[in-house]
Amino acid sequence: ACGVRVAERETEEREREERGRVLRGGTIADMADLSGLMAQATIDASAAKTGGQAGGCEPHLEYRTVSGVSGPLVVLDRVKSPKFAEIVNLKLSDGTVRRGQVLEVDGEKAVVQVFEGTSGIDNKHTSCTFTGEILKTPVSRDMLGRIFNGSGKPIDDGPEVLAEAFLDIQGMPINPSERTYPEEMIQTGISTIDVMNSIARGQKIPLFSAAGLPHNEIAAQICRQAGLVKHPDGKKGGHGHGGAAAEPEVNLLGEPEPAAAAAGGEEEEEDFAIVFAAMGVNMETASFFKQDFEENGSLEKVVLFLNLANDPTIERIITPRIALTTAEYLAYECGKHVLVILTDMSSYADALREVSAAREEVPGRRGYPGYMYTDLATIYERAGRIEGRKGSITQLPILTMPNDDITHPIPDLTGYITEGQIYIDRQLHNRQIFPPVNVLPSLSRLMKSAIGEGMTRDDHSEVSNQMYACYAIGKDVLAMKAVVGEEALSDEDLLYLEFLEKFESKFVAQGAYETRTIFDSLDLAWSLLRIFPREMLRRINIKTLDKYYSRA
Repeated sequence: ACGVRVAERETEEREREERGRVLRGGTIADMADLSGLMAQATIDASAAKTGGQAGGCEPHLEYRTVSGVSGPLVVLDRVKSPKFAEIVNLKLSDGTVRRGQVLEVDGEKAVVQVFEGTSGIDNKHTSCTFTGEILKTPVSRDMLGRIFNGSGKPIDDGPEVLAEAFLDIQGMPINPSERTYPEEMIQTGISTIDVMNSIARGQKIPLFSAAGLPHNEIAAQICRQAGLVKHPDGKKGGHGHGGAAAEPEVNLLGEPEPAAAAAGGEEEEEDFAIVFAAMGVNMETASFFKQDFEENGSLEKVVLFLNLANDPTIERIITPRIALTTAEYLAYECGKHVLVILTDMSSYADALREVSAAREEVPGRRGYPGYMYTDLATIYERAGRIEGRKGSITQLPILTMPNDDITHPIPDLTGYITEGQIYIDRQLHNRQIFPPVNVLPSLSRLMKSAIGEGMTRDDHSEVSNQMYACYAIGKDVLAMKAVVGEEALSDEDLLYLEFLEKFESKFVAQGAYETRTIFDSLDLAWSLLRIFPREMLRRINIKTLDKYYSRA
Protein backbone atom coordinates (compact mmCIF):
# COMPACT_ATOMS: atom_id res chain seq x y z
CA ALA A 1 0.00 0.00 0.00
CA CYS A 2 2.87 2.34 0.77
CA GLY A 3 4.43 1.60 -2.62
CA VAL A 4 1.10 2.31 -4.35
CA ARG A 5 0.75 5.71 -2.66
CA VAL A 6 4.32 6.72 -3.51
CA ALA A 7 3.89 5.69 -7.18
CA GLU A 8 0.54 7.48 -7.53
CA ARG A 9 1.84 10.65 -5.87
CA GLU A 10 4.90 10.74 -8.15
CA THR A 11 2.67 10.13 -11.18
CA GLU A 12 0.37 13.05 -10.33
CA GLU A 13 3.32 15.41 -9.77
CA ARG A 14 5.00 14.49 -13.04
CA GLU A 15 1.76 14.81 -15.02
CA ARG A 16 1.09 18.23 -13.51
CA GLU A 17 4.60 19.47 -14.35
CA GLU A 18 4.48 18.18 -17.92
CA ARG A 19 0.98 19.59 -18.59
CA GLY A 20 2.16 22.99 -17.35
CA ARG A 21 5.21 22.86 -19.61
CA VAL A 22 3.13 22.02 -22.69
CA LEU A 23 0.51 24.68 -21.92
CA ARG A 24 3.27 27.29 -21.54
CA GLY A 25 4.27 26.75 -25.15
CA GLY A 26 5.93 23.34 -25.31
CA THR A 27 7.00 21.74 -28.57
CA ILE A 28 5.58 18.71 -30.35
CA ALA A 29 8.35 16.70 -28.76
CA ASP A 30 7.14 17.86 -25.32
CA MET A 31 3.62 16.63 -26.11
CA ALA A 32 4.98 13.32 -27.31
CA ASP A 33 7.02 13.05 -24.12
CA LEU A 34 3.88 13.82 -22.10
CA SER A 35 1.83 11.10 -23.78
CA GLY A 36 4.66 8.62 -23.30
CA LEU A 37 5.02 9.70 -19.67
CA MET A 38 1.30 9.24 -19.00
CA ALA A 39 1.38 5.79 -20.57
CA GLN A 40 4.40 4.81 -18.48
CA ALA A 41 2.79 6.27 -15.37
CA THR A 42 -0.29 4.10 -15.97
CA ILE A 43 1.93 1.02 -16.21
CA ASP A 44 3.83 2.01 -13.05
CA ALA A 45 0.62 2.58 -11.07
CA SER A 46 -1.00 -0.67 -12.23
CA ALA A 47 2.21 -2.54 -11.47
CA ALA A 48 2.27 -1.06 -7.98
CA LYS A 49 -1.34 -2.10 -7.31
CA THR A 50 -0.68 -5.68 -8.42
CA GLY A 51 2.56 -6.02 -6.55
CA GLY A 52 4.73 -5.52 -9.63
CA GLN A 53 3.17 -8.28 -11.75
CA ALA A 54 1.59 -6.18 -14.54
CA GLY A 55 3.70 -6.65 -17.63
CA GLY A 56 6.71 -7.49 -15.45
CA CYS A 57 7.09 -3.82 -14.42
CA GLU A 58 7.85 -2.62 -10.91
CA PRO A 59 7.45 0.87 -9.45
CA HIS A 60 10.60 2.95 -8.99
CA LEU A 61 11.28 2.89 -5.26
CA GLU A 62 12.45 5.96 -3.40
CA TYR A 63 15.37 5.39 -1.07
CA ARG A 64 16.23 7.62 1.86
CA THR A 65 19.18 5.52 2.88
CA VAL A 66 22.09 7.88 2.20
CA SER A 67 24.78 6.76 4.62
CA GLY A 68 27.62 9.04 3.59
CA VAL A 69 28.88 11.75 1.25
CA SER A 70 32.53 11.87 0.18
CA GLY A 71 33.59 14.45 -2.38
CA PRO A 72 31.52 13.82 -5.53
CA LEU A 73 30.30 10.44 -4.23
CA VAL A 74 27.16 9.43 -2.33
CA VAL A 75 26.89 6.06 -0.57
CA LEU A 76 23.47 4.37 -0.28
CA ASP A 77 22.58 1.33 1.83
CA ARG A 78 19.77 -1.25 1.61
CA VAL A 79 19.25 -0.76 -2.14
CA LYS A 80 17.34 -3.50 -3.94
CA SER A 81 19.38 -4.89 -6.88
CA PRO A 82 21.45 -1.85 -7.88
CA LYS A 83 23.15 -2.12 -11.27
CA PHE A 84 26.54 -0.84 -12.36
CA ALA A 85 26.39 2.38 -14.46
CA GLU A 86 22.66 2.81 -13.66
CA ILE A 87 21.37 6.39 -13.59
CA VAL A 88 20.12 7.66 -10.24
CA ASN A 89 17.94 10.74 -9.64
CA LEU A 90 18.64 12.45 -6.32
CA LYS A 91 15.93 14.77 -5.00
CA LEU A 92 17.16 17.28 -2.44
CA SER A 93 15.15 18.83 0.39
CA ASP A 94 14.54 22.01 -1.65
CA GLY A 95 13.06 20.00 -4.53
CA THR A 96 16.00 20.23 -6.94
CA VAL A 97 16.90 17.04 -8.78
CA ARG A 98 20.45 15.97 -9.60
CA ARG A 99 21.67 13.10 -11.71
CA GLY A 100 24.19 10.50 -10.71
CA GLN A 101 25.57 7.19 -11.89
CA VAL A 102 26.25 3.99 -9.97
CA LEU A 103 30.02 3.63 -9.77
CA GLU A 104 30.31 0.61 -7.50
CA VAL A 105 27.99 -2.13 -6.26
CA ASP A 106 28.56 -4.28 -3.18
CA GLY A 107 25.48 -6.36 -2.36
CA GLU A 108 22.80 -3.86 -1.29
CA LYS A 109 25.31 -1.03 -1.08
CA ALA A 110 25.73 1.38 -4.01
CA VAL A 111 28.28 4.15 -4.55
CA VAL A 112 26.88 6.91 -6.79
CA GLN A 113 28.89 9.69 -8.44
CA VAL A 114 26.79 12.87 -8.71
CA PHE A 115 27.38 14.87 -11.88
CA GLU A 116 26.16 18.20 -10.48
CA GLY A 117 28.16 17.92 -7.25
CA THR A 118 27.15 16.88 -3.74
CA SER A 119 26.76 20.31 -2.14
CA GLY A 120 23.49 20.45 -0.18
CA ILE A 121 22.97 16.68 0.00
CA ASP A 122 22.20 15.44 3.51
CA ASN A 123 21.52 12.00 4.95
CA LYS A 124 17.97 12.60 6.17
CA HIS A 125 16.11 14.56 3.50
CA THR A 126 17.66 13.35 0.23
CA SER A 127 15.62 10.75 -1.65
CA CYS A 128 17.12 8.64 -4.44
CA THR A 129 15.37 6.85 -7.30
CA PHE A 130 17.11 4.22 -9.42
CA THR A 131 15.87 4.57 -13.01
CA GLY A 132 17.14 1.30 -14.44
CA GLU A 133 18.60 3.25 -17.41
CA ILE A 134 22.17 4.00 -18.48
CA LEU A 135 23.37 7.52 -19.25
CA LYS A 136 22.28 8.54 -22.75
CA THR A 137 22.53 11.85 -24.57
CA PRO A 138 20.20 13.26 -27.23
CA VAL A 139 21.85 13.77 -30.62
CA SER A 140 20.71 15.59 -33.74
CA ARG A 141 22.01 17.33 -36.85
CA ASP A 142 20.56 20.53 -35.36
CA MET A 143 23.30 20.52 -32.71
CA LEU A 144 25.66 22.14 -35.22
CA GLY A 145 25.99 25.83 -34.41
CA ARG A 146 24.81 25.34 -30.81
CA ILE A 147 26.56 25.77 -27.44
CA PHE A 148 26.02 23.29 -24.58
CA ASN A 149 27.31 22.87 -21.04
CA GLY A 150 29.37 19.89 -19.93
CA SER A 151 26.24 17.78 -19.42
CA GLY A 152 24.88 18.44 -22.90
CA LYS A 153 22.24 21.05 -21.98
CA PRO A 154 21.90 24.16 -24.21
CA ILE A 155 23.34 27.38 -22.74
CA ASP A 156 23.03 29.66 -25.78
CA ASP A 157 19.45 30.84 -25.04
CA GLY A 158 18.23 28.67 -27.92
CA PRO A 159 15.46 26.06 -27.82
CA GLU A 160 15.93 22.51 -26.66
CA VAL A 161 17.36 20.25 -29.34
CA LEU A 162 14.76 17.99 -30.95
CA ALA A 163 16.54 14.67 -30.54
CA GLU A 164 16.81 12.33 -33.50
CA ALA A 165 18.23 9.60 -31.27
CA PHE A 166 19.33 8.90 -27.69
CA LEU A 167 22.73 7.21 -27.59
CA ASP A 168 24.84 5.71 -24.81
CA ILE A 169 27.67 8.13 -23.98
CA GLN A 170 30.11 5.21 -23.69
CA GLY A 171 29.75 4.70 -27.43
CA MET A 172 29.09 1.67 -29.57
CA PRO A 173 31.79 -1.02 -29.61
CA ILE A 174 33.55 -1.09 -32.99
CA ASN A 175 34.58 -4.40 -34.50
CA PRO A 176 38.35 -4.06 -35.10
CA SER A 177 38.04 -5.89 -38.42
CA GLU A 178 35.57 -3.22 -39.60
CA ARG A 179 38.00 -0.37 -39.01
CA THR A 180 39.51 1.29 -42.08
CA TYR A 181 43.09 2.57 -42.06
CA PRO A 182 43.15 6.38 -41.71
CA GLU A 183 43.84 7.99 -45.07
CA GLU A 184 43.61 11.40 -46.72
CA MET A 185 44.54 14.62 -45.02
CA ILE A 186 42.64 17.12 -42.91
CA GLN A 187 44.00 20.58 -43.69
CA THR A 188 44.47 22.82 -40.64
CA GLY A 189 45.82 25.86 -42.49
CA ILE A 190 48.97 25.83 -40.29
CA SER A 191 52.17 25.14 -42.28
CA THR A 192 54.12 23.28 -39.59
CA ILE A 193 51.25 20.84 -39.10
CA ASP A 194 50.11 20.40 -42.70
CA VAL A 195 53.57 19.99 -44.29
CA MET A 196 55.60 18.27 -41.57
CA ASN A 197 53.02 16.61 -39.28
CA SER A 198 50.07 15.96 -41.57
CA ILE A 199 46.90 14.69 -39.89
CA ALA A 200 45.00 11.84 -41.54
CA ARG A 201 41.22 11.50 -41.35
CA GLY A 202 40.53 9.10 -38.50
CA GLN A 203 43.80 9.80 -36.68
CA LYS A 204 44.23 10.72 -33.02
CA ILE A 205 47.10 13.14 -32.42
CA PRO A 206 47.45 15.27 -29.26
CA LEU A 207 48.73 18.81 -28.81
CA PHE A 208 51.31 18.88 -25.98
CA SER A 209 51.28 22.34 -24.42
CA ALA A 210 51.89 23.93 -21.03
CA ALA A 211 50.54 26.70 -18.82
CA GLY A 212 50.94 30.13 -20.38
CA LEU A 213 51.32 28.86 -23.96
CA PRO A 214 48.79 29.83 -26.67
CA HIS A 215 47.15 26.43 -27.14
CA ASN A 216 43.68 27.98 -26.93
CA GLU A 217 44.50 30.39 -29.75
CA ILE A 218 45.89 27.52 -31.84
CA ALA A 219 42.76 25.45 -31.19
CA ALA A 220 40.54 28.37 -32.24
CA GLN A 221 42.64 28.90 -35.38
CA ILE A 222 42.31 25.23 -36.32
CA CYS A 223 38.53 25.46 -35.84
CA ARG A 224 38.39 28.49 -38.15
CA GLN A 225 40.59 27.03 -40.86
CA ALA A 226 40.24 23.24 -40.74
CA GLY A 227 38.65 21.47 -43.66
CA LEU A 228 39.17 18.94 -46.42
CA VAL A 229 41.97 19.40 -48.96
CA LYS A 230 40.80 21.21 -52.09
CA HIS A 231 43.11 21.13 -55.10
CA PRO A 232 43.71 24.35 -57.05
CA ASP A 233 42.13 22.71 -60.12
CA GLY A 234 38.87 22.23 -58.22
CA LYS A 235 39.27 18.52 -57.52
CA LYS A 236 38.85 17.42 -53.95
CA GLY A 237 41.76 15.82 -52.17
CA GLY A 238 41.64 12.10 -51.60
CA HIS A 239 40.47 9.10 -53.50
CA GLY A 240 37.85 7.73 -51.15
CA HIS A 241 38.35 4.48 -49.28
CA GLY A 242 37.28 0.91 -49.54
CA GLY A 243 36.76 1.09 -53.31
CA ALA A 244 33.12 1.62 -54.27
CA ALA A 245 31.07 3.08 -51.47
CA ALA A 246 29.32 0.28 -49.62
CA GLU A 247 25.79 0.94 -48.50
CA PRO A 248 25.39 0.20 -44.78
CA GLU A 249 22.55 -2.15 -44.04
CA VAL A 250 21.44 -0.56 -40.77
CA ASN A 251 22.27 2.55 -38.78
CA LEU A 252 23.19 2.82 -35.08
CA LEU A 253 19.51 2.61 -34.18
CA GLY A 254 19.03 -0.67 -36.07
CA GLU A 255 16.89 1.02 -38.74
CA PRO A 256 17.37 0.56 -42.51
CA GLU A 257 19.78 3.11 -43.97
CA PRO A 258 18.88 4.55 -47.39
CA ALA A 259 21.60 4.69 -50.01
CA ALA A 260 23.53 7.97 -49.89
CA ALA A 261 23.76 10.08 -53.00
CA ALA A 262 27.18 10.71 -54.47
CA ALA A 263 28.66 13.90 -53.11
CA GLY A 264 30.38 16.53 -55.22
CA GLY A 265 33.15 18.90 -54.21
CA GLU A 266 30.83 21.48 -52.63
CA GLU A 267 28.96 18.82 -50.70
CA GLU A 268 32.28 17.42 -49.46
CA GLU A 269 33.09 20.84 -48.02
CA GLU A 270 29.72 20.91 -46.27
CA ASP A 271 30.37 17.43 -44.88
CA PHE A 272 33.08 18.70 -42.54
CA ALA A 273 32.17 19.44 -38.90
CA ILE A 274 33.95 20.16 -35.63
CA VAL A 275 33.00 19.03 -32.13
CA PHE A 276 34.78 21.17 -29.54
CA ALA A 277 34.76 20.19 -25.85
CA ALA A 278 36.40 22.46 -23.25
CA MET A 279 36.87 21.05 -19.74
CA GLY A 280 37.73 23.06 -16.65
CA VAL A 281 38.20 26.36 -18.51
CA ASN A 282 37.68 29.75 -16.88
CA MET A 283 35.09 32.30 -17.98
CA GLU A 284 37.66 34.29 -19.96
CA THR A 285 38.62 31.25 -22.05
CA ALA A 286 35.00 30.22 -22.57
CA SER A 287 34.08 33.74 -23.69
CA PHE A 288 37.08 33.78 -26.03
CA PHE A 289 35.97 30.60 -27.80
CA LYS A 290 32.32 31.66 -28.06
CA GLN A 291 33.14 35.14 -29.31
CA ASP A 292 35.76 33.90 -31.78
CA PHE A 293 33.46 31.28 -33.32
CA GLU A 294 30.52 33.69 -33.55
CA GLU A 295 32.48 36.58 -35.07
CA ASN A 296 34.18 34.64 -37.87
CA GLY A 297 31.16 32.51 -38.77
CA SER A 298 32.77 29.15 -37.99
CA LEU A 299 30.18 28.39 -35.28
CA GLU A 300 27.74 27.06 -37.88
CA LYS A 301 29.95 23.98 -38.38
CA VAL A 302 30.87 23.59 -34.69
CA VAL A 303 29.17 21.84 -31.77
CA LEU A 304 30.57 23.52 -28.64
CA PHE A 305 30.56 21.92 -25.16
CA LEU A 306 31.77 24.09 -22.27
CA ASN A 307 32.56 22.77 -18.79
CA LEU A 308 33.66 25.77 -16.72
CA ALA A 309 36.11 25.77 -13.84
CA ASN A 310 33.29 26.54 -11.38
CA ASP A 311 31.15 23.67 -12.69
CA PRO A 312 31.20 20.39 -10.76
CA THR A 313 34.48 18.57 -11.25
CA ILE A 314 32.73 15.27 -11.81
CA GLU A 315 30.98 16.71 -14.87
CA ARG A 316 34.35 16.76 -16.65
CA ILE A 317 34.32 12.97 -16.74
CA ILE A 318 31.23 12.82 -18.95
CA THR A 319 31.91 15.92 -21.11
CA PRO A 320 34.38 14.27 -23.55
CA ARG A 321 32.15 11.21 -23.80
CA ILE A 322 29.08 13.28 -24.67
CA ALA A 323 31.16 15.16 -27.25
CA LEU A 324 32.41 11.92 -28.82
CA THR A 325 28.91 10.42 -28.89
CA THR A 326 27.74 13.49 -30.79
CA ALA A 327 30.71 13.14 -33.14
CA GLU A 328 29.93 9.46 -33.76
CA TYR A 329 26.37 10.32 -34.75
CA LEU A 330 27.49 13.09 -37.10
CA ALA A 331 30.19 10.87 -38.64
CA TYR A 332 28.57 7.47 -38.97
CA GLU A 333 24.92 8.47 -39.38
CA CYS A 334 25.20 11.85 -41.12
CA GLY A 335 28.30 11.02 -43.18
CA LYS A 336 30.39 13.96 -41.96
CA HIS A 337 34.15 14.12 -41.48
CA VAL A 338 34.34 15.27 -37.85
CA LEU A 339 37.32 16.83 -36.10
CA VAL A 340 37.02 16.47 -32.30
CA ILE A 341 39.07 18.92 -30.22
CA LEU A 342 39.25 18.15 -26.48
CA THR A 343 40.84 20.70 -24.15
CA ASP A 344 42.14 20.36 -21.50
CA MET A 345 42.70 16.63 -20.95
CA SER A 346 44.80 17.45 -17.88
CA SER A 347 41.62 18.78 -16.22
CA TYR A 348 39.88 15.52 -17.12
CA ALA A 349 42.70 13.46 -15.57
CA ASP A 350 42.58 15.59 -12.40
CA ALA A 351 38.83 14.90 -12.12
CA LEU A 352 39.59 11.19 -12.51
CA ARG A 353 42.13 11.44 -9.68
CA GLU A 354 39.60 13.21 -7.45
CA VAL A 355 37.03 10.44 -7.90
CA SER A 356 39.69 7.80 -7.29
CA ALA A 357 40.78 9.50 -4.07
CA ALA A 358 37.16 9.75 -2.88
CA ARG A 359 36.79 6.00 -3.45
CA GLU A 360 39.98 5.45 -1.41
CA GLU A 361 41.62 3.49 -4.20
CA VAL A 362 45.33 2.69 -4.17
CA PRO A 363 46.97 5.57 -6.08
CA GLY A 364 49.43 5.14 -8.92
CA ARG A 365 52.05 7.57 -10.19
CA ARG A 366 51.62 11.09 -8.75
CA GLY A 367 48.30 10.10 -7.19
CA TYR A 368 46.55 9.24 -10.47
CA PRO A 369 44.60 5.97 -10.55
CA GLY A 370 46.30 2.88 -11.93
CA TYR A 371 43.54 2.47 -14.52
CA MET A 372 44.06 5.94 -16.04
CA TYR A 373 45.72 4.40 -19.13
CA THR A 374 42.64 2.26 -19.77
CA ASP A 375 40.29 5.17 -19.10
CA LEU A 376 42.13 7.47 -21.51
CA ALA A 377 42.09 4.71 -24.12
CA THR A 378 38.28 4.52 -23.92
CA ILE A 379 38.27 8.16 -25.12
CA TYR A 380 41.11 8.22 -27.64
CA GLU A 381 40.22 4.92 -29.33
CA ARG A 382 36.84 6.28 -30.41
CA ALA A 383 38.59 8.00 -33.30
CA GLY A 384 38.76 6.28 -36.66
CA ARG A 385 36.87 5.20 -39.76
CA ILE A 386 34.50 2.28 -40.32
CA GLU A 387 34.22 0.23 -43.49
CA GLY A 388 31.04 1.13 -45.39
CA ARG A 389 30.57 4.43 -43.55
CA LYS A 390 31.32 7.68 -45.32
CA GLY A 391 32.30 9.76 -42.29
CA SER A 392 35.33 9.75 -40.03
CA ILE A 393 36.32 10.94 -36.55
CA THR A 394 39.69 12.65 -36.11
CA GLN A 395 40.76 13.55 -32.57
CA LEU A 396 42.98 16.45 -31.54
CA PRO A 397 43.14 16.35 -27.73
CA ILE A 398 45.02 19.21 -26.06
CA LEU A 399 46.76 18.75 -22.72
CA THR A 400 48.92 21.00 -20.58
CA MET A 401 52.06 19.36 -19.21
CA PRO A 402 52.58 20.28 -15.53
CA ASN A 403 55.95 22.08 -15.17
CA ASP A 404 56.59 21.47 -18.89
CA ASP A 405 57.35 17.84 -17.96
CA ILE A 406 56.73 15.52 -20.91
CA THR A 407 57.37 12.51 -18.64
CA HIS A 408 54.34 13.41 -16.48
CA PRO A 409 51.79 10.54 -16.40
CA ILE A 410 49.19 12.42 -18.48
CA PRO A 411 51.34 13.15 -21.58
CA ASP A 412 53.27 9.92 -21.04
CA LEU A 413 50.19 7.67 -21.17
CA THR A 414 48.60 9.78 -23.90
CA GLY A 415 51.67 9.28 -26.07
CA TYR A 416 51.36 5.49 -25.73
CA ILE A 417 47.80 5.51 -27.06
CA THR A 418 47.81 8.20 -29.72
CA GLU A 419 49.52 8.27 -33.10
CA GLY A 420 52.09 11.01 -32.58
CA GLN A 421 52.08 14.45 -30.98
CA ILE A 422 52.36 18.14 -31.84
CA TYR A 423 54.69 19.92 -29.42
CA ILE A 424 54.13 23.56 -28.40
CA ASP A 425 57.51 25.05 -27.46
CA ARG A 426 58.03 27.67 -24.76
CA GLN A 427 61.31 28.98 -26.22
CA LEU A 428 59.65 29.74 -29.57
CA HIS A 429 56.79 31.43 -27.71
CA ASN A 430 59.24 33.59 -25.73
CA ARG A 431 60.69 34.76 -29.06
CA GLN A 432 57.23 35.95 -30.17
CA ILE A 433 56.82 33.20 -32.80
CA PHE A 434 53.22 32.11 -33.33
CA PRO A 435 52.17 29.33 -33.51
CA PRO A 436 55.18 28.09 -31.48
CA VAL A 437 55.16 24.53 -32.90
CA ASN A 438 58.52 22.79 -32.49
CA VAL A 439 58.69 20.31 -35.37
CA LEU A 440 61.65 18.28 -34.04
CA PRO A 441 59.87 16.57 -31.10
CA SER A 442 56.60 16.56 -33.05
CA LEU A 443 55.50 13.48 -34.98
CA SER A 444 52.57 12.17 -37.00
CA ARG A 445 52.82 8.39 -37.35
CA LEU A 446 50.07 8.17 -39.97
CA MET A 447 51.34 11.02 -42.13
CA LYS A 448 52.53 8.65 -44.86
CA SER A 449 48.96 7.52 -45.62
CA ALA A 450 47.57 11.07 -45.76
CA ILE A 451 49.91 12.67 -48.28
CA GLY A 452 51.21 12.14 -51.78
CA GLU A 453 49.90 12.35 -55.31
CA GLY A 454 46.11 12.31 -55.44
CA MET A 455 45.77 13.46 -51.83
CA THR A 456 48.13 16.45 -51.50
CA ARG A 457 51.06 16.69 -53.94
CA ASP A 458 53.70 14.28 -55.23
CA ASP A 459 56.60 16.19 -53.63
CA HIS A 460 55.07 16.40 -50.13
CA SER A 461 56.95 13.52 -48.47
CA GLU A 462 60.37 14.48 -49.86
CA VAL A 463 59.96 18.16 -49.00
CA SER A 464 58.98 17.27 -45.43
CA ASN A 465 62.01 14.99 -44.96
CA GLN A 466 64.40 17.60 -46.40
CA MET A 467 62.96 20.37 -44.21
CA TYR A 468 63.39 18.20 -41.10
CA ALA A 469 67.00 17.40 -42.02
CA CYS A 470 67.96 21.01 -42.77
CA TYR A 471 66.31 22.32 -39.59
CA ALA A 472 68.01 19.71 -37.39
CA ILE A 473 71.43 20.45 -38.92
CA GLY A 474 70.76 24.18 -38.51
CA LYS A 475 70.12 23.66 -34.78
CA ASP A 476 73.42 21.79 -34.43
CA VAL A 477 75.29 24.53 -36.30
CA LEU A 478 73.73 27.17 -34.04
CA ALA A 479 74.95 25.29 -30.96
CA MET A 480 78.43 24.97 -32.49
CA LYS A 481 78.47 28.68 -33.31
CA ALA A 482 78.03 29.48 -29.61
CA VAL A 483 81.27 27.57 -28.92
CA VAL A 484 83.61 28.38 -31.83
CA GLY A 485 82.13 31.63 -33.14
CA GLU A 486 80.73 32.49 -36.56
CA GLU A 487 84.18 33.06 -38.11
CA ALA A 488 85.05 29.38 -37.73
CA LEU A 489 81.95 28.18 -39.64
CA SER A 490 82.12 26.90 -43.22
CA ASP A 491 80.08 28.27 -46.12
CA GLU A 492 77.68 25.31 -45.84
CA ASP A 493 77.23 26.02 -42.13
CA LEU A 494 76.29 29.61 -42.91
CA LEU A 495 73.65 28.39 -45.38
CA TYR A 496 72.13 26.22 -42.67
CA LEU A 497 72.06 29.18 -40.28
CA GLU A 498 70.29 31.27 -42.92
CA PHE A 499 67.77 28.48 -43.45
CA LEU A 500 67.23 28.16 -39.68
CA GLU A 501 66.45 31.87 -39.30
CA LYS A 502 64.08 32.00 -42.29
CA PHE A 503 62.41 28.71 -41.36
CA GLU A 504 61.36 30.07 -37.96
CA SER A 505 60.55 33.61 -39.10
CA LYS A 506 58.68 32.78 -42.33
CA PHE A 507 57.55 29.14 -42.21
CA VAL A 508 56.80 28.52 -38.53
CA ALA A 509 55.63 32.07 -37.82
CA GLN A 510 52.13 32.65 -39.13
CA GLY A 511 49.36 35.11 -38.36
CA ALA A 512 46.53 33.97 -36.12
CA TYR A 513 44.07 34.71 -38.94
CA GLU A 514 46.38 33.71 -41.81
CA THR A 515 45.19 30.64 -43.68
CA ARG A 516 47.66 28.71 -45.81
CA THR A 517 46.53 25.85 -48.01
CA ILE A 518 48.80 22.83 -48.20
CA PHE A 519 49.87 23.97 -51.67
CA ASP A 520 50.77 27.46 -50.39
CA SER A 521 52.80 25.86 -47.59
CA LEU A 522 54.65 23.52 -49.98
CA ASP A 523 55.52 26.43 -52.27
CA LEU A 524 56.79 28.37 -49.24
CA ALA A 525 58.91 25.36 -48.23
CA TRP A 526 60.48 25.26 -51.71
CA SER A 527 61.34 28.97 -51.46
CA LEU A 528 63.35 28.15 -48.32
CA LEU A 529 65.02 25.06 -49.80
CA ARG A 530 66.29 27.15 -52.72
CA ILE A 531 68.73 28.70 -50.22
CA PHE A 532 70.81 25.56 -50.81
CA PRO A 533 72.33 24.46 -54.13
CA ARG A 534 70.67 21.42 -55.71
CA GLU A 535 73.49 19.05 -54.71
CA MET A 536 72.88 19.74 -51.01
CA LEU A 537 69.22 18.63 -51.18
CA ARG A 538 70.07 14.94 -50.85
CA ARG A 539 66.65 13.77 -49.63
CA ILE A 540 64.82 14.86 -52.78
CA ASN A 541 65.16 12.82 -55.97
CA ILE A 542 66.31 14.34 -59.24
CA LYS A 543 62.90 14.21 -60.97
CA THR A 544 61.26 16.17 -58.16
CA LEU A 545 64.09 18.72 -58.20
CA ASP A 546 63.72 19.14 -61.95
CA LYS A 547 60.00 19.77 -61.50
CA TYR A 548 59.98 22.17 -58.53
CA TYR A 549 63.47 23.54 -57.76
CA SER A 550 63.62 26.03 -60.63
CA ARG A 551 60.07 27.35 -60.13
CA ALA A 552 59.87 31.08 -59.57
